Amino acid sequence: MNEILNRPAKSARKAKGDGHLRRAEILRAAERIFVAEGYEGATIRKIADEVGVSSTCLYMHFRDKDEILLEICTAAMEQLLALNSEISARPVDAVERVRMMLTAYVEFALGNPNAYRLVFCASPLGGSDLKQQLTHQLGAQCFERFTDVVREIAADGRLRIGDPRTVHQALWASCHGLISLMITKPNVDWVAPAEITRVLIDGLLFGLIAD
Repeated sequence: MNEILNRPAKSARKAKGDGHLRRAEILRAAERIFVAEGYEGATIRKIADEVGVSSTCLYMHFRDKDEILLEICTAAMEQLLALNSEISARPVDAVERVRMMLTAYVEFALGNPNAYRLVFCASPLGGSDLKQQLTHQLGAQCFERFTDVVREIAADGRLRIGDPRTVHQALWASCHGLISLMITKPNVDWVAPAEITRVLIDGLLFGLIAD
C-alpha cells in the first residue's frame, strides 16, 4: 500500500477523449491531490496538470473543486449504502449479516483509500457545506441499515452488553481504527488484510454476541 500517497509524474497534455473516461480520470487525480495537499492546496490548475489537460478542459466537466469533492464523497457513500442495503436484505442469520457488512466495509475502505480518507478522516472542509450535508444524509442511511440488523440481534436477546446503537458505534469505531492505521501506516509489517479483518471482527462479535 506504499503507493497510496505516491504522486505519479505529471502527465503530458492529452487530446480530447471520451467524456466519461476523462471525468473519471479527473476524479481519480483529484482524490490524490485532496488527500496529499488538503482542500486549500487542491486547485483546479493542479488537478488539470495532474490529468494532463488545460484548466479550461476541466471546467467543461466540473464547475469548481467543490463539485469535484462532492462527487468523490457522494459516490463513495452511495457505494457503501448499496453494499449495506444488499447485505442487510440477505436471508441469513443477523450475526452473519453483521459480519458480512463489517467485512465489506473494511474491504471497500482499503480498496478506495483516498475516497475513504476524504469522507471519514478529513476535517470539515471550507466551502463544502453541501458535501457535508449530503454525505451526512447518505451516512445516516448507511448506518441505519447496519443498526437495523444489530436491533434484530438485540430483539432475540443475543447481545451480551450494550444497546443496538452503542454496539453499532463500537463495531464501526473498531473497524475504522483498523482501516485508518492500515491506510496511514503503510510501512508497518501488516499481516494480510483479510486475516487481520477476520480476527478483529470475530473477536468483537465473540465478546458482544451471546450464542
